[in-house]
Amino acid sequence: MGTIKKRGDSYSIRVSCGYNSKGKQMIQSMTWKPEDGMTTKQIEKEVNRQAVMFEEACNKGYQSKAIKFEVFAEQWFEEYAKPNLRNTTYERMLQLRGRIYPAIGHMRMDKITPRQIQAFVNSLSKEGANERTGKPLAPKTIRHNLSFISDVFSYAVKMGVVNDNPCSKVTLPKDHHNEKKIYTPEQVQRFLSLLNDEPLKYRTFFNLMIYSGFRRGEMLGLEWKDVDFENNIISVRRTSNYTVKKGTYTDTAKTKKSQRTLKFPQEIMDMLREYKDEQDMQALKCGDKWVETDRLYTKWNGLPMQNGTPYFWLGEFCEKHYLPFYGLHSFRHLFASLLVNQGVDIVTVSGALGHSTVSTTSNIYCHMLDEARAKVSEAVSAALDFSGNKKEPRGA
Repeated sequence: MGTIKKRGDSYSIRVSCGYNSKGKQMIQSMTWKPEDGMTTKQIEKEVNRQAVMFEEACNKGYQSKAIKFEVFAEQWFEEYAKPNLRNTTYERMLQLRGRIYPAIGHMRMDKITPRQIQAFVNSLSKEGANERTGKPLAPKTIRHNLSFISDVFSYAVKMGVVNDNPCSKVTLPKDHHNEKKIYTPEQVQRFLSLLNDEPLKYRTFFNLMIYSGFRRGEMLGLEWKDVDFENNIISVRRTSNYTVKKGTYTDTAKTKKSQRTLKFPQEIMDMLREYKDEQDMQALKCGDKWVETDRLYTKWNGLPMQNGTPYFWLGEFCEKHYLPFYGLHSFRHLFASLLVNQGVDIVTVSGALGHSTVSTTSNIYCHMLDEARAKVSEAVSAALDFSGNKKEPRGA
């Protein structure tokens, strides 16, 4: 049973709830005050009953409202985040603690208000929030911070720590979307032409990215068993990711809909077949040093290629040929824009990109879709020849 101490006309009840991540003992406390007219015997009986009830509530998990955000968040990491989140998401959440804990970690869960969280979120969009650049944090990073806090509170609601999630009333700062930078058709043609003089590994990698819109992790997770040369199709079944703790590792596709199959032109498949022959020759040269992983993109000894390798290779390639460098993800945007501009419907575009919902595609590429819709009306006007003020001849 908890410790009971009389303080004036009330009683303090304290219960030990173990230790936090830093080895410090966690103590939950409550105050009970007898009703007027209670006898000494009644008070003694009731305060002991209150102590037993309070200890049982604490032992059930988190019924005490006095638990602080940092303490509960660490328990959320162990009980929910670690077994349920993808490794990349889990490690990102861990990194966010350095900014969130100093702001609200010391505060009791039941005392944190929407206004306090709103003030924290607003501070992230001010100059100097990014200590490295001195600029505001990126909108995506701000969303990640709020999502972390909200996820902890959602779990707290389920566990009975708080009655509601204050993050539901918080508004993210207005996100001024910068138009996504993608290569023009002329730049793409020059890029592909220059690529012909580069190693076959990188020729296939970037041709596949342009023709598929695959994410970097999906590209690096491709295995030869995913390539159907007979039917010219390639399937996404896994990803190759990296975290500081785990290094390079294989994971499932990002979402269920990320597992998809696309058909490719014959020239791309012929390039892949040539690359497969080249890789087989490399394996023979390495002999016992070759590690069989079945991956398309590997190091010299067959181990999976590191996630940063194609990014840095592309940066050097663009610098060498005076091409703008937009990063690997720009090829995914390029793929989407090509489909939209060719009049492919949004559902098909969403499926090809592996988005979990069509709304995700619409939100990301709303500007491209608006431009495509504008072209539709222009095409109709041109077809019906409504560009001038022609009138039907009299007597017709």
